[in-house]
Amino acid sequence: MQSKAAPAQSRSRRNFLTTIAAVGSSFMISGTKSSGNIIGANERLRIGVAGVNGRGQSHIGGWSSQSNVEIAWLVDPDPQVLGNVAGQLEKKSESKFQTAADVRQALDDKTLDAISVATPNHWHSLITIWAAQAGKHVYVEKPMSHDVGEGRVCVAAQAKYGVVIQHGTQNRSNAKIAGLHEAIHAGKFGRLKISYGYCCKPRGSIGFKPVSDPPEGLDWNMWRGPADIQEFHGNFVHYNWHWFWLTGNGDLNNQGTHQLDIARWAIDPDQTHPVRAMAIGGRFQWKDQGETPNTMFAMAEYPNGQQVFFNVRNVNYKGYQQQVENEYYFEDGGKIIRGMYYEKDSTEGVPVDVPDGNVTPGGNWASFIAACRAGDPMMANGNVDDAHYGCVLGHLMNNSYRLGQQLPFDLKSGRFGDNKDAYEHFAKLHSIMADGVGVPVEGSEYTVGPVLTFDPKTEKHTGDYADKANKLLKDRNRAGFEIPDVAKV
Repeated sequence: MQSKAAPAQSRSRRNFLTTIAAVGSSFMISGTKSSGNIIGANERLRIGVAGVNGRGQSHIGGWSSQSNVEIAWLVDPDPQVLGNVAGQLEKKSESKFQTAADVRQALDDKTLDAISVATPNHWHSLITIWAAQAGKHVYVEKPMSHDVGEGRVCVAAQAKYGVVIQHGTQNRSNAKIAGLHEAIHAGKFGRLKISYGYCCKPRGSIGFKPVSDPPEGLDWNMWRGPADIQEFHGNFVHYNWHWFWLTGNGDLNNQGTHQLDIARWAIDPDQTHPVRAMAIGGRFQWKDQGETPNTMFAMAEYPNGQQVFFNVRNVNYKGYQQQVENEYYFEDGGKIIRGMYYEKDSTEGVPVDVPDGNVTPGGNWASFIAACRAGDPMMANGNVDDAHYGCVLGHLMNNSYRLGQQLPFDLKSGRFGDNKDAYEHFAKLHSIMADGVGVPVEGSEYTVGPVLTFDPKTEKHTGDYADKANKLLKDRNRAGFEIPDVAKV
């Protein structure tokens, strides 16, 4: 397709980071090749994996596939899971490794170079912070933070200790996606208006599990860690913790973190956090123990007027269309959908063809290892700042939902003021839920969140809902597992 006039040349990743740094010193990624642990190109890198069930096994496979990398520790509070995974690794690996229920044992190992975090969400930031304080590099699963406040402390920890922190958003290692965003930033398609992400994959009800004693052998104290949970029930262990606010962030900041990060990546590079966010949705049909929404339309607006829309849709039905993808809408009416560019009012798309973008090569695993060997945080594909900005975007949307009021299951409940684009896209979701899923009008309700205003510099809410919204910026932590104050990290 014919390129449009570009207001600026496509930025390299390093220029991009320089632009972000110019926004303010509080948002600057730090660290040089002399900071953190530097591992020579021919030296063996020793890495520990914290959380070895589910995604943690992918981490083990990823690190095991890298040359001259040794898995030195496996950490998990469930001895049965830990024993099974350790047994499997022993058969495949000749290296000696240690096991523990408490990640601090691994972090005390002076010969450990890095930690790989695949625990439940409520542990991600604390391990990242502890690891930075111990001089260990960190690969942390998404979302890096469980709330806004602890994400800011992760940024401060990286700045102080100079370690590599890479977010588990694998798309940041995709040169095709990087190239598309460089082209968008350069104005190839005109000015971006809306960056839209979808996390629409079918899930099912989790039912109800009664309060009970933890399973025999499970270190319940370590599993909870910083999460202020008083009682155990079976839906916490080992996956359904995603659907409770004290441990997870719903699908918006679960699978959706990947698409949220891509959506934010397309926004102008000098933007950090949105200034407004709101969400509408519900947990329809299942009537189960879960707390987070299985249906959501959310929006956020940045200081420059660009917007991110997001759609979560998990309830299965006949004809369900799975969508785990991103779309881009431009001010002149053009749009990019599924790799095709459509001019305004056109139904005939042309393939998007742009050069590869600038990423550290090797995919998510190899790029992290390369950054660790160089001791260079800027080589991380999805560095600590990228991680923080993307996670906060989701946290603000979720917080609007959590402060919402119940209104009838009606299209009129979508309160978007004069934002016709938001109303149009919410209407599509409402039609699916009403006509496809068959949510009954009688007795069903939307949870309609308020428009939350946010100051990107102070990372605090302002306006009418500030008092309630600011209380959701930082979770209360259990004694012994406190997130440190940002000034004392």
